[in-house]
Amino acid sequence: APGVYQLASLLVELDTSDEASRILCADALYQMGRAEEAHKILLVALSRNSQRSPILARLALLQLKKGFMYDGNQLLKKVIRIGDTSCLLPIMDIFKDEDRKLMQTHCHFRALTILK
Repeated sequence: APGVYQLASLLVELDTSDEASRILCADALYQMGRAEEAHKILLVALSRNSQRSPILARLALLQLKKGFMYDGNQLLKKVIRIGDTSCLLPIMDIFKDEDRKLMQTHCHFRALTILK
């Protein structure tokens, strides 16, 4: 992850509009346990394009990790409204096991609540 972060940071410096490099940078920071820094990078990417499901889904996980259930729910609702949920499975591979379980449990619980 540190090497990936260094490479992604360099790519962001070379092209500040490169969204993929920002996401890669945020993923590397997340893997290194630097969630706050990852959150900041994702917010910058979101400010440039507020309709990107991969960014919103990552932000949702970070909000859930912090215990901000309402914010996490709002971000997940936005992903669903956009209609591009295909990003969720690849993102789940990036999440750490405990975070993957958190996201799955949260989504399952919310789905059951909606069905009731």
